[in-house]
Amino acid sequence: MKKLVSLFMIIAMLLTLCACHGKVDTMGLSQGSVFEVPEEFDTSKNYEITFWAKNDTNLTQVDIYKTAIADFESLYPNIKVNLRLYTDYGKIYNDVITNIATDTTPNVCITYPDHIATYLTGEDTVVALDNLIADEFYGLGGSKLLFDSPKEGEIVPKFLEECKINSHTYALPYMRSTEACYVNKTFVEKMGYTLPEKLTWDFVWEVSEAATKKDAGGNYVVNSQKVMIPFIYKSTDNMMIQMLKQKGAGYSDQSGKIELFNPATEEILTTIAAHSETGAFNTFKRAGYPANFLNAGQCIFAVDSTAGATWMGTDAPLVDISEDKLVDFEIEVMPIPQYDTENPVMISQGPSLCVFNKEDKGEVLASWLFMQFMLTNKVQIAYAETEGYAPVTIKAQQSEEYKNYLSRSGEDNSVYYPVKIDATKLLLDNTDNTFVTAVFNGSASLRDAAGQLIESVNKSVKRGDSIDKEYINALYDEVKSLYRLDDIKSKREEGSMGALPVASKLLLAVIALCWVCMGAYVALEKIQKRKFKEKC
Repeated sequence: MKKLVSLFMIIAMLLTLCACHGKVDTMGLSQGSVFEVPEEFDTSKNYEITFWAKNDTNLTQVDIYKTAIADFESLYPNIKVNLRLYTDYGKIYNDVITNIATDTTPNVCITYPDHIATYLTGEDTVVALDNLIADEFYGLGGSKLLFDSPKEGEIVPKFLEECKINSHTYALPYMRSTEACYVNKTFVEKMGYTLPEKLTWDFVWEVSEAATKKDAGGNYVVNSQKVMIPFIYKSTDNMMIQMLKQKGAGYSDQSGKIELFNPATEEILTTIAAHSETGAFNTFKRAGYPANFLNAGQCIFAVDSTAGATWMGTDAPLVDISEDKLVDFEIEVMPIPQYDTENPVMISQGPSLCVFNKEDKGEVLASWLFMQFMLTNKVQIAYAETEGYAPVTIKAQQSEEYKNYLSRSGEDNSVYYPVKIDATKLLLDNTDNTFVTAVFNGSASLRDAAGQLIESVNKSVKRGDSIDKEYINALYDEVKSLYRLDDIKSKREEGSMGALPVASKLLLAVIALCWVCMGAYVALEKIQKRKFKEKC
């Protein structure tokens, strides 16, 4: 019996080691094994890695990627980097999910923490970068690097913190942006209003309603055209998330608890419905790209990413409508509307870079080296100059080259386009006012659900539906079902956002069996002692 118990205990310990290898936390994210950095990078061995990147059909960005790859390969001739371009982050996300199942993920890809949270539901998918970051030789600012990498302290702390999931760093920030409100100042003043120093929701709604006034001929008074959508919002998920944050209302917590469906959400939806009904408000999905309406004099407040600044304004370098439809106006770049202008909050967004796990540690290290290279000043500054992005490193932001770039606003309408530089400065001035939402398995679905609430209300108003409490409760149920939010809730309440690994289940079974065997052993000993006494 003693030997049998000992055997079970040995099995239990072995299973403990197995279970810890693919650990699943309370949010269903597999933390995987800790990556051990090789002592040396083998430069005699050839590596071929893939990099999945995103651009907005901006050929300048493509050239920056290609130049960065060529520069990196000249430093490390044994590493070949294959570039695969996407025009949408969602497509990268979907392809990664598909390739996880076939173990054909890229080596490095541009992504978002919400997406990484889903990738981590697989075992040993995304590499936890903690050891790599801290390594004295190949880590950030490491002594054996062949390029001038930023040290950990030279990355904007707030941006680096955004890449942490469950206390582990799974990505490095690549570029950062926020949202801005691009305002037709000419039309605002034409209607008798003066732009405040900081926009409030009340001001935006009031001016937008005033802009819906028509003349006897059916033209809008403010622009003398048949079309006018005073307020257009590009990303309705950001709209809802930021409005809730500004109100101090719930969206989700760090543990993955869903708080989206609350009284503040109902109030926001009711307000949006009222302004949608009058034609003062619409969304990108239903109306079209905000910049196109703004540049045609058919919109007054266009909310979009600071990275979209190169499309905004009469002289925008990437203007997307025909020249004969352009209207000349003075544009103002402002932070998004606030409920409390003394305590402004706005979302932090922008792509990050992650490394996927591979059997060959040298291949992972090669991928890490390339990912670091994308944070060097040359790459950071060049990419930031293409759109209204901000570099993620203090090193780049404080460089003389970047300061010179910001100081030359208005010199031309390409590199030094003033709207783009104003949008960048907006983010640099408000970095401390930015926030990110909690990341967990299902957070990407919750984000989609937040935007869907606004889209559904806007669509329902246009077709004449009444937006009352009964409608909103039904909408909540529909959105919960559509994005399977009840599944996220039930798994969280069960204490795990994902199923236990097989090894963990076996471990629990063996431990239980050990206790049964030990109990049986104790009982058997007592019976034997009693029989022995009776014989005596």
